[in-house]
Amino acid sequence: MNIKTLGLPLAVAAFLALAGCSTQTVVTLQNGTQYLTKDMPKASSKDGFYEFEDISGAKVRVKADEVATVRKED
Repeated sequence: MNIKTLGLPLAVAAFLALAGCSTQTVVTLQNGTQYLTKDMPKASSKDGFYEFEDISGAKVRVKADEVATVRKED
């Protein structure tokens, strides 16, 4: 077998493994607004904001005081 024959299946397997690592999360704000995110949001302790990217690719930054819940999507 040559490298080209093995390369494509290995690349596909690696891509699928990485895609399975992300966990969609629902961030609900105090006012009822919900964001569906690609991964768990990162809380920045320095300035008190949550930063995340929603499923459409938009970057969102919300004050931690405005966040009601952060949970994995069912």
